[in-house]
Amino acid sequence: MDSLRLIIRTPQATLLEVDAAHWVQVQLSDGGIGILPNHAPLLAATVNASLRYADAHGAQSVGVAAGILHVTAAAVTIYTSGLLDGAANGQPPAGAQRFDRLTQALLQERPSPGAPNPEQEYGQA
Repeated sequence: MDSLRLIIRTPQATLLEVDAAHWVQVQLSDGGIGILPNHAPLLAATVNASLRYADAHGAQSVGVAAGILHVTAAAVTIYTSGLLDGAANGQPPAGAQRFDRLTQALLQERPSPGAPNPEQEYGQA
């Protein structure tokens, strides 16, 4: 029987690596998807949810924070900020929430393109 390699990665570490998954189910931003070996290539956004897969030990589940799904014929890789604190409550890790707040704050402080720069306007640049 064909199988998939399942990998869940953060920028710091590989959180899960399964060499022989029979299938993988993951929630995308526009709905759920089931992935079998030899699936067509795919790149998609995931949401905070439980990822399900089956291996030699049966069906398994792990809560994964929102991220990016990359599918090839032989592998499923999820790039994420981490595992969920509790798969049932759908909460991302505390560090991920802090990172999201920081990102939003920086985006709000960034001047829009073409906006006047007060330092240049008054000769202080």
